[in-house]
Order: sequence, then structure tokens, then C-alpha cells
Amino acid sequence: MYHLVVFASGNGSTLQAIIDSIKSHELEAKIDLVVSDNPHAYALKRAETNNIETYIIQNKKFELRDLELSEILSKYSINLIVLAGYLKMIGPHLLRDYTIINTHPSLLPKFGGKGMHGMHVHEAVVEAGEKYTGATIHFVNSEYDKGNIISQTKVEVLPSDTAETVSQKVQAAEKIQLINVLNRFVNHKI
Repeated sequence: MYHLVVFASGNGSTLQAIIDSIKSHELEAKIDLVVSDNPHAYALKRAETNNIETYIIQNKKFELRDLELSEILSKYSINLIVLAGYLKMIGPHLLRDYTIINTHPSLLPKFGGKGMHGMHVHEAVVEAGEKYTGATIHFVNSEYDKGNIISQTKVEVLPSDTAETVSQKVQAAEKIQLINVLNRFVNHKI
């Protein structure tokens, strides 16, 4: 069995897409743990509803958070960590010990970096008058959104689009793309 740990800070819609794909046998994997820095994240409720263990990060400081997570995750057999709307920087212990991927709601390197997440990205895309945006899945390294790109999916931005409509299009594309990428990991094609 391929074992995943998912980190999420918010609603957890991407987490739900992974859960649904596992339930439908589209993805042959198991989520062993959902980790969040936000005790009020709806992602935690989604995990609990699906009988997935959860963990709320206690430490706010970068170095202590890295050590805390390293200790917690050492109790699991992890093939891959998926950042699905998780907004904190990943520390050196986790980067050394695990393969970690992130989903990002733009065509990196455009609209990436610190502070560029969620609706902030889509607002910037619309304000810039971009004709295309999309979703990127990349390996995580020590810089925000700078890891090697695994996959990108392009979506068209129409003149009538708002940040909200762009968000809906990107999220739909991102979820399909993520399941495809996860299947490539499960089948040892990445």
C-alpha cells in the first residue's frame, strides 16, 4: 500500500478529492495522517469524518515546528507528503527525510512565492490581464514554490472572469491533475 500524509491549513477540498479518489479505487493509496497548523481547519473535520488520524501542530516557531513534525511523522511509514493548501514553510528535517509535493494555483513561476496562495493568486492573475493560468504540482524545497515542477495544467482566463470564477476553474483542474500525479507516484513512474 502507498502511504500518504496530507498537510492542509484550510477547507480541505483538495484533501477531499484525494479521499474520494481512494474510496472510488481511482487511487490505490491510504492517507495515514492529516496534519494542520490551524485547529479550526475544515480539513480536520473531513479527515475525522473519514476515520483518518489528525494532528494539530503545536509549535509556531519554524525550527521547533520542524523538529515536532519530524518526531510525529517518524511514527509512520510514509511514501509521500502532499501539501494541499498548507501555507507554512517546510523545515530541513522534513525536506531531508521525505519526498514532499505541493499543489499551487498558478502556472509557476508566475504568481508564486510567499503570500501568493488561494484567492490572492487568482486576484493577481485577473489584475494582470493574464490569458491563461492553471495549476502546478511541484516538489517542495527550502524556498516557496521554487521546487522542480512535476506537472502543470493550463486553464483559460476569459475577459469576463473574476477571481472567483478563475478559482473554480483552477481548483477543478488542480484536483484532476493531483490524482493523476499521485497515481504516477503510486505506480513508481515519478
